[in-house]
Amino acid sequence: MNTPLADRIRPQTIDEVVGQKHLLGEGRALRRIIDSGNIPNMIFYGASGVGKTTVARIIAKNSGMRLHKLNGTNASVADIKDVIADTGSIDGCNGVLLYLDEIQYLNKKQQQSLLEYIENGQITLIASTTENPYFYVYNAILSRCAVFEFKAVTAEDVIPAVNRAFAIMAEETGVKVRVAKGVAEYIARGCGGDVRKSVSTAELCVLGAYNDGVTASVTLEEAKELTQRSNMHYDRDGDYHYDILSALQKSIRGSDENAAIHYAARLIEAGDIISLSRRLLVIAAEDVGLAYPQAIPIVKACVDSAMQLGLPEARIPLANAVILLATAPKSNSAYLAMDSALDDVRNIECGDFPRHLQNKHCDGEDAEIKGQHYLYPHDYPNHYVKQQYLPDPIKDKVYYNFGDNKAEQAALMYSKKIKG
Repeated sequence: MNTPLADRIRPQTIDEVVGQKHLLGEGRALRRIIDSGNIPNMIFYGASGVGKTTVARIIAKNSGMRLHKLNGTNASVADIKDVIADTGSIDGCNGVLLYLDEIQYLNKKQQQSLLEYIENGQITLIASTTENPYFYVYNAILSRCAVFEFKAVTAEDVIPAVNRAFAIMAEETGVKVRVAKGVAEYIARGCGGDVRKSVSTAELCVLGAYNDGVTASVTLEEAKELTQRSNMHYDRDGDYHYDILSALQKSIRGSDENAAIHYAARLIEAGDIISLSRRLLVIAAEDVGLAYPQAIPIVKACVDSAMQLGLPEARIPLANAVILLATAPKSNSAYLAMDSALDDVRNIECGDFPRHLQNKHCDGEDAEIKGQHYLYPHDYPNHYVKQQYLPDPIKDKVYYNFGDNKAEQAALMYSKKIKG
């Protein structure tokens, strides 16, 4: 009974795995690979508690190969050498299968030490990671592995596992477990698709329930108290952090105020108002831009207020900023203009400044035309006079195109008026 329930009832076959039908359903790619018995090098990528370790263990158990298990958080060079040494032993004559959990924590040298043996087939690697492998796994390893993404498990998929956990707890404790209506559903939703946490929460509920020796009664109130607060997978330095920020910005850019406020709420619930504030400032300039220039100082005021107030009150000015940006007219004309100009600055020879734009210099004897000859626009009607401002090689370049919103169209009309 000292082993956690989640480990005691871990699925033993692929058919018992919760969720991941896109990988493990009949006819799906990973299922066909497993059924074939020819196991390639693989990397499983996804959030915690979605079945990566379980599937890897099932594959390893049925492979017939010598199994080694390492965790990237504490694996040493000596551990890796032990795995490599086994490739030449009698025990490893059928091949060695290395299950490497959290591979992203191995440094480049440690990952490289496995490369030769993975390539010649002496070691078959099944690695798992909660981080994007294309960012964290050494490219030479990555190119020799098939990558499979494990997706979040839905609450509906988790409910049967929670009910099974209650049934097993009843069997192991020898008492009848009476579960109130809605408990399994609440645990499945509250643990955010993490099967392991859901099962562990069911175990806690039974252990903490009122027990008269015959019946243990699990109430909804108890489930709410014990359900681990993990309906969001959130890591301030991980993929999910940037995914939420991306979803927020794309929702605002798409003028969906309801989706925008939802993703902002996730960041606020995680206590990360700094990342939210920084992204809102970017959105005000990048996506709203010149269509509603006042959005920039307004959002800055909201952000300043949020930082001064702190949570929970910070949510109020931040909500104002989110909805203002989502419902405002949109323009990325200035953003595109800057990127186009930067591209020229970085990649082509743009030439010197026109002479009349330079600070006043003393003309050398070799100067064909003496004097600067700058035309001061304020001396002319409408405070405008035509003259060249861009360097000669790009003198006719157009970086900025007026957006089709009211503010920029008004600016376009003014430009046409003063330039005739």
